[in-house]
Amino acid sequence: MEQTRQDFKQRITLVISAFNEERTIEETIKGCKKYVDDIIVVLAKRSNDKTYDIAKSLGVRIIRDHGKGKGDGMICGINAVEGGIIVFIDSDGSHIHSDIPKIVRPILDGKADMVVGSRFLGGSEELYGDFGKFMRMLFSLIIAQLVNWRFRSNIQDTQNGFRAIKASVAKDLKLTSKHTEIETEMTMKHLKKGYKLVEVPSMEKKRKFGDSNISLLKHGPKYAWTVFKNFF
Repeated sequence: MEQTRQDFKQRITLVISAFNEERTIEETIKGCKKYVDDIIVVLAKRSNDKTYDIAKSLGVRIIRDHGKGKGDGMICGINAVEGGIIVFIDSDGSHIHSDIPKIVRPILDGKADMVVGSRFLGGSEELYGDFGKFMRMLFSLIIAQLVNWRFRSNIQDTQNGFRAIKASVAKDLKLTSKHTEIETEMTMKHLKKGYKLVEVPSMEKKRKFGDSNISLLKHGPKYAWTVFKNFF
């Protein structure tokens, strides 16, 4: 039987960072509503399509980031949540909304402080296909192994944006990354502080419109620096 919000006893807030996602934001919000108590759309400062109007019409909270990137938006979302559990989900339609219950369940059961929806356990349509995607996958696996070696952990996906975390823990991590490397920073700081982390399988679908903005040449150095500075 599919679980809905009424099955959970902690307040769950969904945080969606969005930059010009007018074609998918409605489906994302409607698909997630029955699993959470509150939805915050963190709208990119540079967003100039109808994402704001669509989100507003659906009655969710909307805040603006500082125009510095996805990580900046996630930090704004963390700061806007008072307690309970935060679920992060991408706005491009690549994550499966009905996976939210299994993402939060280990936290509710006291088995985790953060849960990552693993693409390497659940599969991905985004990380396979061409050489560029292969190199992204390989780079992700290398980072995961470095993290595992440093913290004696057993994590396969340090970077997926679909994850749940206790709000108090998210605030304690004092995240600083402004771009997509924030998930790696979150994972490493989480482990460094001794919090419990669990992975659950979650399929990543191919985004419905456009291509990923992540470029290994552009973003690779940011990830490498994030790993280095949080390694010690």
